[in-house]
Amino acid sequence: MFKKITIKGARVHNLKNIDVEIPREKLVVLTGISGSGKSSLAFDTIYAEGQRRYVESLSTYARQFLGLMDKPEVDSIEGLSPAISIDQRSASVNPRSTVGTVTEIYDYLRLLFSRIGHVHCPNCQRELKRQTPTQIIADVLAKAKDKQPVLILAPVVVNGQVVRGRTLDEIKKSGFSRVSVGEQIKLLDQVTLAGLEQAEIVVEDLEYADSEKDLFKEELSRAIELALDLGDGQISVLINSKKNLYSQHYICRDCGFTLPDLEPRNFSFNSPAGACSKCLGIGTRLEVDADLVIPNKRLTLSQGAIKPWARNFSNQNNYWQLLKAVASENKFSLDTPIEMLNKKALDLILHGSGSKEYLIDGQKMKFNGVLEILEEKHQHTTSDYLRQEIEQYMRVFTCPYCQGKRLKSEFLAVTVGGQNISAVTLLTLEKALDFFKSLLSSKTGELGLDARDHKIADQAIKEIISHLQYLNDVGLSYLTLDRPSATLSGGEAQRIRLATQLGLSLTGVVYILDEPSIGLHQKDNQRLIDTLKNLRDLGNTVIVVEHDSMTMEAADEIIDIGPGAGENGGRVVAQGTPVEIKKDKNSLTGKYLSGKEMIVAPKTYRKGNGKYLEVLGASEFNLKNVDVKIPLGKFICLTGVSGSGKSTLMLEILVKALAKKFYRAKDLPGKHKEIKGIEHIDKVIAIDQSPIG
Repeated sequence: MFKKITIKGARVHNLKNIDVEIPREKLVVLTGISGSGKSSLAFDTIYAEGQRRYVESLSTYARQFLGLMDKPEVDSIEGLSPAISIDQRSASVNPRSTVGTVTEIYDYLRLLFSRIGHVHCPNCQRELKRQTPTQIIADVLAKAKDKQPVLILAPVVVNGQVVRGRTLDEIKKSGFSRVSVGEQIKLLDQVTLAGLEQAEIVVEDLEYADSEKDLFKEELSRAIELALDLGDGQISVLINSKKNLYSQHYICRDCGFTLPDLEPRNFSFNSPAGACSKCLGIGTRLEVDADLVIPNKRLTLSQGAIKPWARNFSNQNNYWQLLKAVASENKFSLDTPIEMLNKKALDLILHGSGSKEYLIDGQKMKFNGVLEILEEKHQHTTSDYLRQEIEQYMRVFTCPYCQGKRLKSEFLAVTVGGQNISAVTLLTLEKALDFFKSLLSSKTGELGLDARDHKIADQAIKEIISHLQYLNDVGLSYLTLDRPSATLSGGEAQRIRLATQLGLSLTGVVYILDEPSIGLHQKDNQRLIDTLKNLRDLGNTVIVVEHDSMTMEAADEIIDIGPGAGENGGRVVAQGTPVEIKKDKNSLTGKYLSGKEMIVAPKTYRKGNGKYLEVLGASEFNLKNVDVKIPLGKFICLTGVSGSGKSTLMLEILVKALAKKFYRAKDLPGKHKEIKGIEHIDKVIAIDQSPIG
């Protein structure tokens, strides 16, 4: 059994034909200045060869789907296990991908809600319950007392609708002679179904007796099965004149809403069975924005205030003729500046005049409004050019039908523990962990879970808790499950993949990570280090490319690559434990770790130009109506724990607001009241973590 990974003659990129031994089943940190060759050794040599060997061990058929990596420039590598890379590549840019779907927690949520969810009517919020025939019989037997009459009824008219389109003759031929209307029992000959709001067939008239319980149960069972068939899954049972309602389906008797049996796909925004029909499960819609359509309010309609109509669109003449007719009918002028038109006239221009028709060139036409005309043209045109032209006047808005929750309203009305699936995904991972722990530990009847629910759901809840715990352990407690993957930083996406690997509990694997501490506050660093140690303790070799001093101090072994960058790097400067590295005179990293070298804070700071940029009332996402005063002409650092709102303030509010001001960007800035001091600057350049190229 190899105890070390032995590399001889590594020459990838700037590596200078180096030999190095890396201990197995240890936490090893590769460090050195940027460009020294750390990633060339870790990813382009060790990972590339480990992956290549694993793929080569598979069949020829399997290899054609995986793609074989090139053999790195190295003489030999011994003691190498299959390698898994957890790097900083960007998360999926698919708008349907979220933290919940990437971590597979959402799959467990869908299963949980479909199996033990409490269904409510989306219209009146009433809880809807269904029962099996066995449950109905058991409930009737529990409620009936000796010598009490029991009347079994099947609905024939519900909310004015005749069940299955039956006629009185069909009901009579089936052998029934009585019907319940209101609270009165009448003969079928005395009623007509037309005009009735509610009516029920009398299926069986029984009397319960303690002495003949078995016989009663047998008669009751037959009557209930027949009534359920007649009533399309719904029945009423009068016990001593007290009415009890039962249903095999989720049916609201107040408004007639019905819901089929729940399935996991009903809670998937990637399936037509569950996705909002308007936004198709994305949570946002591309809609025409009035401010982009009429950007200059000082212009008149005849001067081209409607910007897209100032270009050459097909049928433009018809639209202008139509607009003239609307203006003439409603007594406003096309030569009046937009800013001087009253609200009614502006609403007519943007949203149309309803069903009113106008005669244009011998044809009757309706004016649907500029916004709807552009949206229809965008949806139905076959021209890519025209579609792109119209998209210049469109913005992404939260879907008004599902409020960004992605699912149909009937499935958002299903709850577990008093929360619907959207509310659960809006919780931070830390709060979600507490929620599911309380669900698991709740006693029968608490949080709406009975003994049956616990028996069905406890295993799924345990899996969810396990996944959430791993994500919290790597410092991602501030994320929410509905957070789009495209908005995650490289460090966050890498830590999610790390948490997923922890959940797999693999052993004997070489894990290679690229600066996992990036973007992580110092208070969360120890949790990340503990996670790496757990991965090591499972019997894996963990190789980390890192600059963070806490991670280096926690390592079993440090390999310092250098001494310089590029052509001046590519050599092993020092290797050993953190204590040995600190004593090594050749290691620049060791000098900083030991305190012999340090970055001294400047004694004086720039005074700036005395001007300020002020953001007032910032309240996007988790910002609590904050006011921020940023001095200009200085180097400003915005800091705080992970998830505190730094990026929200800077990127979502300030950058987007300035880009909209200077470059007429379409993206709307986050919620804020006002930004003062914009007159002191003339441009904004945002440099984020997006990959180049």
